[in-house]
This record gives sequence, structure tokens and C-alpha cells, in this order.
Amino acid sequence: MSVLIPYLKAFAAGGLLCLIGQVLIDYTGLTPARILTSYVAAGVILGAFGLYGPFAAWAGAGATVPLTGFGNLIAKGMREAVGERGLLGVFSGGFTAAAAGLGAAVLAGLLVSLVFKSKDKDQ
Repeated sequence: MSVLIPYLKAFAAGGLLCLIGQVLIDYTGLTPARILTSYVAAGVILGAFGLYGPFAAWAGAGATVPLTGFGNLIAKGMREAVGERGLLGVFSGGFTAAAAGLGAAVLAGLLVSLVFKSKDKDQ
């Protein structure tokens, strides 16, 4: 049973984040793009105040995989870079911390675009 606990925590945390997003879509006039941007900003803000780290440690992939985790990763990278390089770290820290994930996303997008043929919406 102890093997299932991390999976259940990840499912509960990721599900809660999705539930919040769905409620925002259903009951507000926010577009999905604004909600996604808000999730990244929330991850940055919670990470800046040190609140997202303990949540991510408890929830595992349920907190690190969603967009809030991406925002937290950017904030963490900036904090570390500012500590090492000063003010210049504000501009470089987020890119350095998220480089692997961004690179994987760009590579996956390239591979998918090579495999599948796009069509116009009219057809």
C-alpha cells in the first residue's frame, strides 16, 4: 500500500489544480489562455514566497508537472542565479532552470510536425 501513496498524492494534487482550472473556465469569463498564464504566475508567486516548495515535496509530480510547477521552477532558477550573479541572474536564471523542459517541448513539437501533415480549418 505504501507504494501507492505517492501516486495518490500526485493524483489528488494534479486533480485539484485541474478542478480549479475547470471552475475558472465554467464560472468566470476568463479564457483558457489567461487561466494558463495565471497558473504560471501563481507558481512564480508561490515559489517566491517559499510556499510552493513544500507543496511540491508533498505532491510530487502532481505539483511539478502542471504549469504552476513551471512557474515555480522559473522563480527558483531566478533566486539561485541572483544569489550567484547578482542582478544579471534575474534575466538568465529562469531560462537556465527551464532549459531542459523547454528544449524537450520544442523538440517534441518539431517531431510531431514532421510526422503529421497540417490541414486548413476549412477542410
